[in-house]
Amino acid sequence: MKKYGGAWPTMVTAFDNAGKLDLEGNARITKYLIEMGSDGLFVVCQSSEMFFLSLKEKADLAKTVVEAANGRVPVIASGHTSDKLENQIEEIREISKTGIDAVILVSNRLAKKNDGSEVFISNLQTIFDEIPNVDFGIYECPYPYRRLLTDEELKYCVDSGRIVFLKDVSCNIEIEKKRVRIAKGSSLHLFNANTETLLDSLIAGYDGYNGVMGNFHIDIYKWIFENYKNQPLEAKRLQKELTEVGTIENFHYPMNAKYHMRNKGVEIEIDSRVLDKEKFTAEFKEKVHKLIEWEDETRKGLY
Repeated sequence: MKKYGGAWPTMVTAFDNAGKLDLEGNARITKYLIEMGSDGLFVVCQSSEMFFLSLKEKADLAKTVVEAANGRVPVIASGHTSDKLENQIEEIREISKTGIDAVILVSNRLAKKNDGSEVFISNLQTIFDEIPNVDFGIYECPYPYRRLLTDEELKYCVDSGRIVFLKDVSCNIEIEKKRVRIAKGSSLHLFNANTETLLDSLIAGYDGYNGVMGNFHIDIYKWIFENYKNQPLEAKRLQKELTEVGTIENFHYPMNAKYHMRNKGVEIEIDSRVLDKEKFTAEFKEKVHKLIEWEDETRKGLY
């Protein structure tokens, strides 16, 4: 198995009822996701509510996951959420000290909405110069706006030799195929966040899946990754079902993912800093229970 390959969740974050970061709970989430088959872990990302964490909390969270993973899988983390580059560099420097395998840079932090590639590349190079001997990745985070890498920017990342990971949110197979060609033979590993195009992207040459639904059933995504070549029809059928059940993301995520984990035996609260717990209705909870039923039936057919 490649170090950067397979099925990776974008981890949710556990808080206690007072809204404080629950480090023990986050260690339990880490162990649970690894036991479920995760090939790697992406922490301090949007699913982790990174825009609502202090710098100390980001570093504490990353370090907790690294320690709980205990070398079983690679751990990557983002967390540079500031607007100013100098503040981002401070964030990146602190996150890089936590023992993670790579620091993941957010594409929309490296250049403003209307900035061209020259700004993106200049800021990226400044980070490289300020923080040597660290591996980086790029995350096309949809919040506060989605900034897809241009071909020129991706080629710069490839040629730098410093970027080992890309979380692609293009949801476009033609873009994905082009990115495979640009990254071919390099140290850059391509991960798809989109279920609907996942199978075609793997066939084209992507290295794996990295998305929010990994918090619910990362083992089923792993089955696709490991079996799509020898069981293509089953993989295609399964991808279709995963795309359909993935609509649960629209019903109070990431709180519903924490509720799902708690129903699977993970001792955490479902509290969030971005969502109102009072609005997590019985209807939303029932959707989680229906999803668990689907997961259990699906696993019976796969294993």
